[in-house]
Amino acid sequence: MSRHEDKEAAVRRLLDTPHPPVPGDLAGEAAERGARLLRRNRAVRRVAWTLFALAVLAFVVWASVAQPWEAPAAETTPPFDGL
Repeated sequence: MSRHEDKEAAVRRLLDTPHPPVPGDLAGEAAERGARLLRRNRAVRRVAWTLFALAVLAFVVWASVAQPWEAPAAETTPPFDGL
């Protein structure tokens, strides 16, 4: 027998055995758990977007105060070679 035939035979043996009993409220519990996961994911997404917006706001405030795009003022004056 080839490896593929061995796997197929093993699957057929598993399918031929009696199926385990399923709880009657399984669908309700699964739906409840899914709803809970969706609420949690939505809350996590909202918190992440809020933190991102606060970080952008903090960067904008810092950039407007510090103005890092301007060259710093010279600490000494250049020598005067004129008149």
